[in-house]
Amino acid sequence: MKSLRLIFSNPRYLAPALVFSSLNIWFGTWAIYIPSVKEKLGLDKADLGIALFCLSLGVFTIFPMASKIINRLGVGRATWIGVLLNTVAALLPLMAPSYELLMGGLFLFGACNGLLDIAMNTLVTEIEKEDGKKFMSAAHGFFSLGGILVGLGSFLIPIVDSPLLHMGVTVLLVLALNFYFHRHYVHIVAPAVEREGFSFKLFKPLLLLGIIGFVSMGSEGAIIDWSGLYLKEVTLAPEYLIGSGFLAFSTTMTLGRFLGDGISAKIGSIRLVALGALIALTGYVLVLTGITYVALAGFALNGLGFSVMIPEMFRIGGNLKGVDSSQGVAFIAGTGYIGFMVGPVLMGFLAETASLVYSFTALLAGVVLVLGLSLFLHRNGK
Repeated sequence: MKSLRLIFSNPRYLAPALVFSSLNIWFGTWAIYIPSVKEKLGLDKADLGIALFCLSLGVFTIFPMASKIINRLGVGRATWIGVLLNTVAALLPLMAPSYELLMGGLFLFGACNGLLDIAMNTLVTEIEKEDGKKFMSAAHGFFSLGGILVGLGSFLIPIVDSPLLHMGVTVLLVLALNFYFHRHYVHIVAPAVEREGFSFKLFKPLLLLGIIGFVSMGSEGAIIDWSGLYLKEVTLAPEYLIGSGFLAFSTTMTLGRFLGDGISAKIGSIRLVALGALIALTGYVLVLTGITYVALAGFALNGLGFSVMIPEMFRIGGNLKGVDSSQGVAFIAGTGYIGFMVGPVLMGFLAETASLVYSFTALLAGVVLVLGLSLFLHRNGK
């Protein structure tokens, strides 16, 4: 909890942490109104799937150019501009009067999300370098906290009875908060990095980090989408417990991220990733017992184990020798986001051709891979 005290005691650290929360508040508020948009525009599931793909396409489109934009603007200014762009872009999907404009609005929203995601992670990396403090994991905890706030805000839906009004009030409040604090980071610029020529020796650790990010976020996306069905069909959980797997996963993930920085400072990033993989591995073993309450404990351990992986990947990727911090962060973000999108799809394919038990066994195998890679990186001093 040392990093939490650090954040709340100094606006230099609180300001970027609030950006993390803001990103999830914008995205989560949009997400809770997806059924309303589907109904308003008369979309079927296939149409909605294509529209949501446009959101992902926007993210993937910005990733290759994000580091150049961030380096040109300066990481602090890029983060603030990302906040401003998301303030506008978050409104577009809910304002769209037609299917075509919905796709366009989601593409722009995705691009703005992607730019801010990389900028804010790069910003935290640079502040950590300058100050010798660790708060990356806690900043990601604030991202998770933003999702919890959205969940609480969903109780306002029947009261407000207007998606656009709900989002409008949300973006104004979030913008006002960020406007007050942005002066604490807007001036920050990442120092120039002495680049090395391309070599496999330089690229290999970044590739291995990308694989860890892919598996970690892929597992996160899979648990979010499939834990409920697993509890219902495999463990035969009662109806009131179907959503408990996701709740347990989310709660321990938020807690783990608030604790992660202090542990990382003591044992190092790679060892923490290995520890997280071991905890997640234990979680999957419990999930695969097929016993409801044991599986719920397993999902809780999954959340705790995976909570530290992505923050540490951003921290390591942003500090690799010979690589711009924004490029390292962009690579980790790109591979992780691909995993987040592809993981649930692969789970569905395995569940359809075999069973959900095989799907979760595949996730367990992925964590074994992460454990092996983290031990390899530790042995080679990365």
